[in-house]
Order: sequence, then structure tokens, then C-alpha cells
Amino acid sequence: MRVFITGASGWIGSAVVPELIGAGHRVAGLARSDASAAALAAAGVEVRRGSLDDFDVLREEAGAADAVVHLAFKHDLAFSGRFGDAVAADRAVVEAIGDALAGTGKAFALASGTPESPGAVATEDDGHDFAPDRPGPMARMATAEYLLGLAARGVRSIVLRFPPTVHGEGDHGFIAALVGVAREKGLSGYIGDGTSRWAAVHRADAAVLVRLAIERAPAGSTLHAVADEGVPMRDIAAVVGRHLGVPTASVAPEDAAAHFGWLAAFAGADRAGSSARTRELLDWEPTHPGLVEDLEKGHYFETGRPQAA
Repeated sequence: MRVFITGASGWIGSAVVPELIGAGHRVAGLARSDASAAALAAAGVEVRRGSLDDFDVLREEAGAADAVVHLAFKHDLAFSGRFGDAVAADRAVVEAIGDALAGTGKAFALASGTPESPGAVATEDDGHDFAPDRPGPMARMATAEYLLGLAARGVRSIVLRFPPTVHGEGDHGFIAALVGVAREKGLSGYIGDGTSRWAAVHRADAAVLVRLAIERAPAGSTLHAVADEGVPMRDIAAVVGRHLGVPTASVAPEDAAAHFGWLAAFAGADRAGSSARTRELLDWEPTHPGLVEDLEKGHYFETGRPQAA
């Protein structure tokens, strides 16, 4: 297949690219900068210059591809406090690509997130009946539901729900941010009793699932890229504290924003998830280290490593 990817040079995309090429697929990637274009070309990707605002480019590339994987998101806009604008921009991209693929039967896979699951473990059946005006990260799920509806228009629509942490060496996401906070504050904290959980997956295992999804998943599929169903935040904090040589302790909920900053809303969310149905459907079996084992390898704690902000 010829696969068009947005976000091909990103954290997940840069693992998906070699996974697809290694399986014999051709990959075309959207690049908005010279650096991204050079990285993609070096990886064997057909480079198409443009951004998520270039709808003509997106439609043209979708039409020329056998499958589309939309991994990009305007994180810079979201983290600047304009999350709603980032979600609206993402919806416009999905609508443009969906229009180009209507009636073709081609695969269109969209990156989304596992739903919150207070006191439970979210499955692939959960998170479809949320309030459409829900603010914050869960607002992206409205776009995912729109994409699933494209199955009625002849698109092999697939929602790829990634957990809060897609980890591995080089990760500058949420775990790196937690490490950065602990290093800055001199305390590896968790909120309340620390029982809130994060589902997790190694980046290499996530890449395999993306490939299997576009190769095999039927229209209207919701897939969970989950290896660890739910790692308690206090367990994560304990490993971080030990490696940094700082105390590990509870942070009161009312003090969470002051301690964690923008990360507070994520650090306190219970986001456990199951991938049982996904594994059965696609015969997907994660083989790489789990989150705690990956943390114990030490690469998150190397001095001089830039941390997420």
C-alpha cells in the first residue's frame, strides 16, 4: 500500500514509518519544515511539503494513497491555552481527508486517546457517549466519533486510541515532563493517594498496531494501543524519585496546580484501559518493556536531556 501520514516525523510517526516500510509499504509524509522534510527523506519517505492548514494538499495526498494515518495535532496551539482552537483545526483536517476518501473503501486511521475511567478500566466500547461539548483533552473524542461515522460514507474508518504515555528512549512527553517537575521541585510527587492510573504502551508496540490497523481493521473500528492497563501514579513517582535521588510524597489536590503546572490535570486523571478486544481482532501482542521496566532503564534521567515543558 501507499500510506500517507501526517505527523510522520513526530514521536509516534517516526516509529510507524520504519514499521510500514519494513512490511513493504510505501510511505508519503507531510512536512511543514526543512528539518522534518530532511528527516523523512532520510527515512525513505516520499516528502510532501505543507501543513495541516493546506487542505488542497491533504485532499490530493489522501486521494493518491491507499490508506491515510493522521497522527499530527497542533500541540503548540493546545499547550498555549487554545486547546479548543487546536481541536477545531483537527476536525477540519479530518473532514477534508474524509471528503477525499468518501466512497473509496480506503483506510483512514486517526490518533485519539483512551477515555477517562475513574475506578474502572476503559474498553474499546467506552467513551462513545460522552458530552460533545466536553472541554479539555476529551473534546478530541468528538472528532474521533465523526471519523467513525465516515464508515457510512464508504471509508474504512479506524480510531487509534493511544494511552497517556507512549514511552521509550527519546520520549519528551508526559513522563519526561513528570521527571522535569520532580527535578525542578526536588520532590517526586503524586496527587492524593496516588491511585490514579495511566495506561501505557511502548512506542515500538504502538507502531506495530498502526500497521496492523490499516492492513486488517474493519470499518468503524475503535482500537486501544494499550500494553500496561494501568500503572498507579505513586508507582511511577517512586521510580522517578529513586533515580533522581529526591523524596517521593503525596501532593494535596488543592496544591496540584502549583506543583505540576499544566501537567496537573493529566497527573490526577484515572486513565486505565484494556486492549483485550484489539488484541483479539488483530492478533496484536506487545513485546517491548512496560512503563516501569522502561523507567528503570534510566534513559529518562540522563543529565542534560531536555525535558518537556
